Amino acid sequence: MGDGHVRGLELSRRFYQEAVAPLLARRFGGLTHTAALVGPGSEVLGYDTERSTDHDWGPRLQLFLRPEDAVHAEAVDGVLAVSLPPRFLGYPTNFGPSGADGTRRMETTDGPLRHGVVVADLTAWLTGHLGFDPIAGVGLSDWLATPTQTLAEITAGEVFHDGLGLLLPVRRRLAWYPDDVWRYVLACQWRRICQEEALTGRAGEAGDELGSAVTCARLVRDLIRLALLMHRRYPPYGKWLGSAFAALPCGPDLAPVFRAAVSAADWRDRERHLATAYEALGALHNDLGLTAPVDPRTRPYHTRPYRVLRAERFTEALLETIADPRVRRLPLTGAVDQYVDSTDVLCDRARVRRVAEATRPKGWAGWSRPTG
Repeated sequence: MGDGHVRGLELSRRFYQEAVAPLLARRFGGLTHTAALVGPGSEVLGYDTERSTDHDWGPRLQLFLRPEDAVHAEAVDGVLAVSLPPRFLGYPTNFGPSGADGTRRMETTDGPLRHGVVVADLTAWLTGHLGFDPIAGVGLSDWLATPTQTLAEITAGEVFHDGLGLLLPVRRRLAWYPDDVWRYVLACQWRRICQEEALTGRAGEAGDELGSAVTCARLVRDLIRLALLMHRRYPPYGKWLGSAFAALPCGPDLAPVFRAAVSAADWRDRERHLATAYEALGALHNDLGLTAPVDPRTRPYHTRPYRVLRAERFTEALLETIADPRVRRLPLTGAVDQYVDSTDVLCDRARVRRVAEATRPKGWAGWSRPTG
């Protein structure tokens, strides 16, 4: 990051405190509101750099009003457009119109600002972003139909002021899965690993080093997601997966192992590095104390000479500890982004919920009831 660059979350916090809040106080008196920076954006997750400033980045935040105050939203928006300063901490406060790629560039203007303050009803905004209203409660279907990137976007960022008294409780409610759902998601992540852990060696032995390397990379991705889930961190989407993993306690030790695995030129080396990671994450599973200890040592794949963990043992151990019969009845597919990898599906709230709905047991009434 270059000298003088301000991280986006700090920029938005100060923008609210020094520009938006005083303006609201002067022009709208005691208007009850909540101010935050949540939702999409690298700065929400804390991963923005100077490169991020080239689009959709700048002094921005959400300003949430009560439903009965929604009549003031247009007036608030208009006052902000003509009264906010054109620059703040050296950055333009005007977001230009969307380009052909859908992004908006920051630019200066002599007229009203296309400012970055979203003025909205909180319930409507949350429902639009999540696909459900978390203020009313969170059902099993909500947990499993919501991508972890989306959950991370709501629980990361910062609430600058919670005058409505609703957003902070929502963030606490969504901070992590209920215990049985967590165990289920972990079990399904181990299952993904068990389904492919022998294929790196099998493809390599057959002379397909490219196929072996592709499978290895898939396994590394799944192992990184597993590590994040073990540490109660919502895995972000691919761009930030390595950054999130590097911040985990196991990151400094395992990151070199993963890099060695994906850069290896020979399947035996890939398998050796993967085995090191398997055993480390198997030991981490035991440290969590969620199940009786499971032997974390690798072993041959049946009578074949491929070194694997037999990860299904961890799946089975976790499933045995799930108390909620609704969760125990679920197919071993997991949360929606454990079996869906299309951005066009995961970013479409209605579509992703329909996909998740299709995986539930038929005729099952417990799908939408709130969890513990």
